[in-house]
Amino acid sequence: MFQRVTSRSFLASHLRTRAAVLAAGVGVSAVAGVGIAAAASNTAATATTTTAATAATATTATTSATAVQAQATVQAKAAQTKAAEAKKAAETKKAAQPAKKAASWVSPVKSYTVSASYAQAGGMWQSAHSGQDYAVPNGTEVVATHGGTVVKAGGNGAGDGPAYGNAVVVNHGDGTYSQYAHLSQVNVQPGQVVKTGQKIALSGNTGNSSGPHLHFEIRTSPNYGSAIDPVKFLGGKGVRL
Repeated sequence: MFQRVTSRSFLASHLRTRAAVLAAGVGVSAVAGVGIAAAASNTAATATTTTAATAATATTATTSATAVQAQATVQAKAAQTKAAEAKKAAETKKAAQPAKKAASWVSPVKSYTVSASYAQAGGMWQSAHSGQDYAVPNGTEVVATHGGTVVKAGGNGAGDGPAYGNAVVVNHGDGTYSQYAHLSQVNVQPGQVVKTGQKIALSGNTGNSSGPHLHFEIRTSPNYGSAIDPVKFLGGKGVRL
């Protein structure tokens, strides 16, 4: 009897122990499950937060790029406006400046050496020299010293005598005339209107001449005998001979 009681007691004890172990196991599993659930929840929350942060960063970057682009557009427009204003100011300034006035009187030849002066005495003339002589190579361009109308042109001094050779006389319309003599070529004709500085002939060595040169006179009439000092006259017009 005693042994059987002991065996039952031992069995009951063993069952209780097993039950306790099973209960403990269930508790541990429950706790583990709760922990895993909590961890999963935390991971999901973290992922959501990260996604939200990334989206916010992207939005901020987009906003910044838009702001930079807008600022660049404003600066470009400001630069264009400034350039347009500068151009307009330059054009206004240029328009306000007086136009460069063309020379009214010029020298009949550009480069020369004076070989005889007005009123100079010498055996080449019947009396004092009537003009200014410019030693220049044969064929040098001769231009009208001032605008006017050609009244004489041709050989025999254009009517003033063979001593002048080929000659041209221009009426300037203010009581003054200019004469060009000893020409190798005459490029105008009587009645032709010429402008200041326009080519009218080529220098030469025709008539009473000792070498290639241009004989130049300023007259008060178209004819020989009315010459005045051409250097003094043109000096008053701003031309230095």
